[in-house]
This record gives sequence, structure tokens and C-alpha cells, in this order.
Amino acid sequence: MTSPLNAALRGRVRAWVLHAFPRETGGIDYDQPAGDPGLFDPDGATWRVHADFPGMLSGGLCALMLQTLHPAALAGVWDHSNFRADLVGRLRRTTNFVAGTSYAPRAETARLIQRVRRIHDRVHGLTESGQPYRANDPALLTWVHVTEAYGFLQGYRRYAGPVPRADADRYYDETRVVAERLGAGDVPRSEQQVLDYLDAVQPRLACTARSREVLAVLSRMRLPVPLPGLSRDLFLGAGAALLPDWASAMLQRTPADALKARIGARGLKAMAPVFRAALIDGPAQRSCLRLGRDPAWIRRGFS
Repeated sequence: MTSPLNAALRGRVRAWVLHAFPRETGGIDYDQPAGDPGLFDPDGATWRVHADFPGMLSGGLCALMLQTLHPAALAGVWDHSNFRADLVGRLRRTTNFVAGTSYAPRAETARLIQRVRRIHDRVHGLTESGQPYRANDPALLTWVHVTEAYGFLQGYRRYAGPVPRADADRYYDETRVVAERLGAGDVPRSEQQVLDYLDAVQPRLACTARSREVLAVLSRMRLPVPLPGLSRDLFLGAGAALLPDWASAMLQRTPADALKARIGARGLKAMAPVFRAALIDGPAQRSCLRLGRDPAWIRRGFS
């Protein structure tokens, strides 16, 4: 039997998550047409990985930290977004896009991808060192995709449960479809290919003054939730705990930063079951109903 205290905690967690990440934004229809699985096989890896809120939010923050190291990705954010004033809005838009392309029917996913392609067509300029960039460059799109997929998978592994190599390979092979439809090229399709890609791209990365400014804005972000500073530090720490060692070194993370990451990771690991119990009717569950499946089915782990 559920205790009143546990029910109240779940209610509070649910309320603040839905306030921070409203589901009605984006106008995505997850309910119709019945039987339409969308881009991914529901029995594959993507549906399971992307259904876990703690892993996805921490993984998305890890990806943002990684993306500050790429001069062109950083320049696009610097020149074409209001990240200083609306970083939460950017997180919301990314959350909606990932959820929509993961679970919505095919017509909805095509609409979302086409809209992002149109936005990318307008994003171009010069990097900090004066090199031209454009958001629809295939190599740049691959970098953004790989950092996100890496973060989401590592987030699931850290805060939800193990993912065997074969399932990790399937996850990367599945999710590259979205990147390719956005225009990415030579997208890694297995875990080993992702690791090889990250090794190969490191000489083109750098932590610059702009990188540090974006990270500083991230560290001051105020989520629209109770105890915003504590919530921010917990999730940022949990996201930083997912960074590969080479990225932590490049970002010049200090022993104090490492301690915050450990505390954040432990805190999110402890809170993860509460998030899962509170969030039982999101896009993943609605999409299960669209396919005539029990919504609880989406929470099955990897064997």
C-alpha cells in the first residue's frame, strides 16, 4: 500500500517537472493515429532509453557541456540564441524535439524534423577564430547528435540500469535516423564507432572564453521549481558525472567540481525511483496506448 507521504512526494515531484517542462508546448499529438509506431521499433532500445526522465535530463545536460567544446556548435548558440535570458526555454525545446521524434507518429516526426531543418538554414556565421560555420553542415549535425545520444545512453546506464553492448549498438543504430534526416553525415552506428568518433574529433575541440561563459550561464540557471539552486546543482552534477574523462580535463573541471558531480549523481540515483513513480503518463506511455500496449511495459529494463 502506498503511504500518504510517498503519494505526496510523488505529487510534488510530478507538479514541478510538469511546470518546468510543460507537455502542451510543441503541439505534438502522441495519441493518433492508432497503431502508428513512429520512427522507432517499440521493441528496440530507443523507446526504453528515452522513457527515463532522470537519465534524459542528466544526459541532455552532459551533452550541453560537451557541445561547448566545439567551436562551430558554440558559435551557433552564441550568435543565434538567447541562452543568457532563456536557457530553460532552450532545454524545453530540445526536450520536446527529442520526445516528439522518439514517440510521435510518423507525420508528426516529419513535421518536427522539417521545422528544425528550416531553422538550421538561417543559422550561420563565423566561429570565435573567424572560421565560417553553418548549422546544417553534415559534420556539425553529427557532432550534436553524437553528444546527445552519448549523454542519454550514459544517463540511462548511470541512473536507470545496465545496457549491454548489443543494446547500446542498437540504440546508436536506431537514433542515427533522426540525425540523418536532419542532414548529418557519416553518423556512427555502434558504441565502438561512437567512441572512435569522439577520439577522432578531440583535436578539433577547445575550451575557450565563450565555452566558459556558456558554462557559467548554465551554472546560474534557475529552474522554475522549489529550491531552484539545489535542483540545478543536483542535475548539473548528475550530468557532469557522465562526462568522459578527456572532456572533464578539457573543461578544466576542478576537484571541487568532481565532488559536486559525485554528490549530484548520488542524489539523482536516490531520487530516480520517485521521478519514475510520479511520471507515468508522459509521451512514452501515451504512445504505448496508441499501440494498444500497457503503459507500464515501457519501463522494462534491458536483459
